[in-house]
Amino acid sequence: MSAPPPELVSYLESLPVPHILIDPRYRILAANAAYRRQFGTGSSVIGRTCHEVSHHFQRPCDQSGESCPMALARQSGQRERVLHLHHTPGGEAYVNIELVPLANAQGEQAFFVEKMEELPGAEGTHSRPGLVGRAPPFRKMLELISRVGPSRAAVLLVGESGTGKELVARAIHEASPRARGPLVVVECSSLTETLFESELFGHERGAFTGATSSKPGLVESASGGTLFLDEVGDIPLPMQVKLLRLLETGTYRRVGSTALRQADIRVVSATHRDLAALVAAGLFREDLLHRLGVFPLRLPPLRERLEDLPLLVQALLSRVAPDRALALSDEGMALLARHPFTGNIRELRNVLERLTLLCEGDMATAAQVETALAASLVLRAGPGAQPALPAPPSPAGARTLRDSEHEAFLAAVARHQGSKAALAAQLGISERSLYRRLKALRLGGSSGAQ
Repeated sequence: MSAPPPELVSYLESLPVPHILIDPRYRILAANAAYRRQFGTGSSVIGRTCHEVSHHFQRPCDQSGESCPMALARQSGQRERVLHLHHTPGGEAYVNIELVPLANAQGEQAFFVEKMEELPGAEGTHSRPGLVGRAPPFRKMLELISRVGPSRAAVLLVGESGTGKELVARAIHEASPRARGPLVVVECSSLTETLFESELFGHERGAFTGATSSKPGLVESASGGTLFLDEVGDIPLPMQVKLLRLLETGTYRRVGSTALRQADIRVVSATHRDLAALVAAGLFREDLLHRLGVFPLRLPPLRERLEDLPLLVQALLSRVAPDRALALSDEGMALLARHPFTGNIRELRNVLERLTLLCEGDMATAAQVETALAASLVLRAGPGAQPALPAPPSPAGARTLRDSEHEAFLAAVARHQGSKAALAAQLGISERSLYRRLKALRLGGSSGAQ
């Protein structure tokens, strides 16, 4: 193993961010103090390969299912960046890797300097609050977060309801130079047209009836940080032009004032609506869409990352029941994996919170999971829905949502031994709705419920 130039080692030691020096055979030649503090395990990494230390791989990353920055740099001859899931003293964490090849006097790539920074707010385990996952769509989203986070670009988060837009906005904020500033959330769907301007920009005393004192707006509260506009598709059309002016000029006026104020914010927005369709319908400004969507980022729905389900279940259970060591049986987990989860992670959290109320022990059974899922199906059906008589059996393998709801309802009724009032409460419906469903299914006299 060739010795690294002492001047280079001394330079790396002075850097405040974790760096290591690697030779062309992936062996670590030097690791600076910042690396030892953040990623050190108590034993020396010198002489070991980078893929063994960071991933516990016996072969290089590109031979083990990961992208290898060294392989990319050998091809391009220049700096390369990747996002890796590393083993760290605090568990698995997503780490931004930036690798620079260094040539010797003969022009050969003799050394590689690798800078490593953890991506805040994301991990591959469930030990801390934040974004959790390992599935390829999730990792692709994280890689884009790592790219756009350090910039000032406006980011538009697009995804179905319940996919975790606020957590992603927080991850972008924490990956930016503004991380020490505030993250201010604006719930656009809750603001009426008359309130929107005052809440966003603030107002002066006497600007309108009830304005007994001056009040700073949310833009001012977010100064030095990030303003997160949630459900931006619900902003009233007359207010969109004022938001556009803020984005274009970086200035705004309080309601009741003529003085221009300078905004020091980075804007992240989110929507579950089709903004292009709203533009076509004349309900959303196209110029505002382009201003908000400098960097559009799609959040994958839960059905595209089902391999993350066990991790998400562990993470969410630790949050909804922090004082319990609750786990799911294999059969229960299989039931979750077959559920459609149209409400995505928000619906999964509700199901698991429901499950903590149904399960007394430390292991949730398939029957308890089925009961927790049945309430989701009742919610989706709506308060006035009345299921029809049982439909003819579906073709093999073609289970429908109605099939699942019907079977879950039957199972809950068959297991229940208490009163119909208790059964209705368990299912999350009224007694009247329960009686209607029992009558429609011709089960009024066959239930164990009294």
